[in-house]
Amino acid sequence: MPSTSTASASPRPLEKVLIANRGEIAVRVARACADAGLSTVGVYADPDRNALHVTLCDESYALGGARAVETYLDIGKILDVARRSGADAVHPGYGFLSENADFARAVLDAGLVWIGPPPEAIDALGDKVTARQIAQQVGAPLVPGTPDPVSDADEVLAFADTHGLPVAIKAAYGGGGRGLKVARSREEIPDLFESAVREATASFGRGECFVERFLDRPRHVETQCLADAAGNVVVVSTRDCSLQRRHQKLVEEAPAPFLTAEQETALVEASQGILRAAGYVGAGTCEFLIGADGTISFLEVNTRLQVEHPVSEEVTGIDLVREQLRLAAGEELGYDGTQIRGHSIELRINGEDPAAGFMPAPGTINSLTWPSGPGVRVDSGVVAGDAVTGAFDSMLAKIIVTGATRAQAIERARRALKETEIGGMPTVLPFHAAVLSAPDFVAADGAASFRVHTTWIETDYAETVRALSSTRPAETAASPEPAAEPEATERVVVEVGGKRLEVVLPAGLGISGGMRGGQRRPVRRTAARQSAGASSNGAALSSPMQGTIVKVAVDEGDIVEAGDLVVVLEAMKMEQPLLAHRSGRVQGISAAVGQNVGTGAVICQIEPVES
Repeated sequence: MPSTSTASASPRPLEKVLIANRGEIAVRVARACADAGLSTVGVYADPDRNALHVTLCDESYALGGARAVETYLDIGKILDVARRSGADAVHPGYGFLSENADFARAVLDAGLVWIGPPPEAIDALGDKVTARQIAQQVGAPLVPGTPDPVSDADEVLAFADTHGLPVAIKAAYGGGGRGLKVARSREEIPDLFESAVREATASFGRGECFVERFLDRPRHVETQCLADAAGNVVVVSTRDCSLQRRHQKLVEEAPAPFLTAEQETALVEASQGILRAAGYVGAGTCEFLIGADGTISFLEVNTRLQVEHPVSEEVTGIDLVREQLRLAAGEELGYDGTQIRGHSIELRINGEDPAAGFMPAPGTINSLTWPSGPGVRVDSGVVAGDAVTGAFDSMLAKIIVTGATRAQAIERARRALKETEIGGMPTVLPFHAAVLSAPDFVAADGAASFRVHTTWIETDYAETVRALSSTRPAETAASPEPAAEPEATERVVVEVGGKRLEVVLPAGLGISGGMRGGQRRPVRRTAARQSAGASSNGAALSSPMQGTIVKVAVDEGDIVEAGDLVVVLEAMKMEQPLLAHRSGRVQGISAAVGQNVGTGAVICQIEPVES
């Protein structure tokens, strides 16, 4: 394990870090800063007022709003908090503004330290089109793609006619599977292009998309990298992130299993060449696809910390967030390689129902038990009593399990899942339990039996996923809340000038707003929400989830066939098409773009039509 004590002296020591994010990554950064002796400043949207990251930071400030666009994506508000709090550095986490070069420039222009790569590197690599050009310059392998963003669906069609189907329509300024659509027929290209632009704009503030040839059934393999201002680039570890649904990762592991020595060398050399050419500094990830025949194709660079960074930490002993802090302060890496020890697997715990096609499922966490024991780590952003809204990402936490071998890591992961309990809302726990016993993933016979690829969940494993029993709670009233113990004082959360403060008052004043003794009180629930799979009842077409309508595809009186698109809902940053459950005439449509709808809300009636 490399030592950080021998690194060169920092030209600008950090003292107070503003964490421009929420959830488990904000918690992760806050803890790393505390380990490093740095003060932290949290920010929060209205629904996150009592979130774990808010209470862990040394001080926290309201951003004033409930949606990402008016809070965590508002550069002006975040910089205003930095000024008011006296922060001298900003850590963006991942998602939101983490790959926004304009935000990085604004932070630097305000005289603050940006804990991330230079804006120029974000511009060059965050734009996937430019990143492809850099990859070509350094000799990294690539599949065919458009040299620039496309302006409309016609250009996508033209590319497909030249290079064949399927094609991937991808957000030029983003990642995490958002703004990525795979078209397997010419007919679906216009709608998928429109959807990709909408998702990209909603998630990253920019809608430009480019197109490339999509490799069917490839593995997704990436390299976790660190780079300093002196031009040193180290590949910390490889990772395999092939287990994905809707192009978003669910399971990741390090090191990437079943690679040849030649493949590992190619991945390392391509990654180092790309980052050096871009003048990269900080933590970043180079992503690649590996075809069934072993062909490697560069995919993109994520100019930030990755959700799956803990598996690289566990097999190397390197704290990647602490390294980000060092590199941002101007220190050099001080080492030229790492030593891999053991194997680590990360399970993303999302608020989604796998039995309903991984439908996002906002709700309230009534009870929560995390696993522990040898080789188990939990990075969580929630506690029991938290309400999980549809306004933000669906990830609640990550369970990271490490063993001496891949087989031992899988065994420990099975045990960890049995110890985990999340009550009150559906999660992907049943999927993880099933996949940890799937022969294609376990690969007991080695490389030849490892058959997981990026669309494995939707293809080879689809029947198993559909058969998973839902974890939605029964529609019963919640148990009465137990009476609180008498206390001499109570702790009240208030905001003064937008700054979150806790005030201790005499007990019994009746203004604690659900906080007593600094502890979160259980949230009462009268009934569980309707199953995500039940989206229709007779003529009525109902919303299977809470969300925002982003597209209405029909008009009053239209004739539709079963399976036709009616509306598109957006929840937890992902679009969900709502299809006609029967053939007939659309009547009583109540949906409008921008409208928020709840679970079970009637979108329209589809009445039978005589032939």
